[in-house]
Amino acid sequence: MIPRSVTRRARRAVLGALLAVPLAILGALLVGAPLVAPLGAQAIDTSTVNQSLTLGGAARLAARRSAHALEANQRARQASARTEQSRAAFLPNADAIFTPISTHTFNIAPQLGISFAIPGVPALFDPKGQVIGPVNDINYGVRASDTLFSLGAIARLRAAKASQAAAEADATQQADSAASAAADVYLQAQRAEAQLAARVADSVLAADLLGIANDQLQAGVGISLDVTRAEAQLATVRAQLIAARNNVDGAKLDLLRTLGLSLQSQVRLTDSLAGLPFLDSLATEDRAVDQAFARRPDLRATELQLEAADRQIGAIQSERLPSISAYGAFAEDGIYYSVLLPTYQVGLQVTFPIFDGLRREGRIEQQRAVAHEVEVRRRDLRQQVAIQVRRAYLDLSSTRQQVAATSERERLATEEVEQARERFRAGVAGNADVITAEQDVDGARTAYIDALYSYQLARVSLAQALGAVQDLP
Repeated sequence: MIPRSVTRRARRAVLGALLAVPLAILGALLVGAPLVAPLGAQAIDTSTVNQSLTLGGAARLAARRSAHALEANQRARQASARTEQSRAAFLPNADAIFTPISTHTFNIAPQLGISFAIPGVPALFDPKGQVIGPVNDINYGVRASDTLFSLGAIARLRAAKASQAAAEADATQQADSAASAAADVYLQAQRAEAQLAARVADSVLAADLLGIANDQLQAGVGISLDVTRAEAQLATVRAQLIAARNNVDGAKLDLLRTLGLSLQSQVRLTDSLAGLPFLDSLATEDRAVDQAFARRPDLRATELQLEAADRQIGAIQSERLPSISAYGAFAEDGIYYSVLLPTYQVGLQVTFPIFDGLRREGRIEQQRAVAHEVEVRRRDLRQQVAIQVRRAYLDLSSTRQQVAATSERERLATEEVEQARERFRAGVAGNADVITAEQDVDGARTAYIDALYSYQLARVSLAQALGAVQDLP
């Protein structure tokens, strides 16, 4: 028999453990301490940034801060949490119980024709029926269980880890996509700045032409028509200059959004289209395709998704296997707090699934369909990657020739302007030839800028196809 002092100490210990949790929660609420991390703790930092950016720096910044990359990181965290949930199947589960019960019993047996009367003995129950009670029952204690062995739980944990790896690979892919998008927008901003610089140069030429026309008119060797033509040309160039400035501001806003920065941030593009490097030597196309197969994170993600689907099938099939678990419980039970009897329960349980209404077969077929879908997507993606690499090689070769051709065109157009201006100054020709030459040089500069943009865009496309966009300088 257990001494009463021991049972009282045990009761106090259990009651103290039971009260510790609600008291801790109440104290946290009173002092304002959060029980869990606040939802906004992972919010995006929108602080103002003032910095200089290169092409590669913009790509790497977007890989860290863009909305799509951050969303993918949160999905990877969710997959990691699911892995922890699966791992919990191998850890013990413990509960504390405290169940005070007060019940009333309704005795209507006499009304149903059941008599408890004994001749010569007073009746135990009212023949009209009665309410008995209340009857008190007090029970508190602890119980614990643990899975000793389960192939199904092991397979589910492996499947969860495979899903987590696939989610992490997808996060890497989203970061690469964000970096590629940022590089494209960065090049667009560079093109807008280059076009603005070209329009500024055009306005200088137009203003100089107007000055020459006014000087000749005042000297009596010019005509008013030349002045009017020069003023019209200057007005046209100014309109183009206003549009170019607007394009620069809009491109900067798009860049800030792509980088995940506050719209009040100030960024300066340290590169220029003409200053970006040219690729002098390239690996063979076949070698580049092999490199893309090895490095592309989207391919890696599909391969891990396929592995995760296969492991899910194995996990479902493993649910047919038996599992072994142990459990135990200690409690004290009685109708008065002063008189409670200790109770113990220890057991070993073997569970062997027999039939679940063919639910597992349906889940297996579903996962097999998922695996086939991922396999089809993986084959198509490999072909797409190979096409992207080869197309980037074609674009690089074509756009480089376009850069050379448009550069020569701009040089010749600039010489034509100089020659036409000299003829106009000498008075042997009107300014119509100068205006025509200026329009030609305007188009030549724009074509050269577009060719440079196309070449650098092809260079970024090749880096994206190879899975190396974040390695750009």
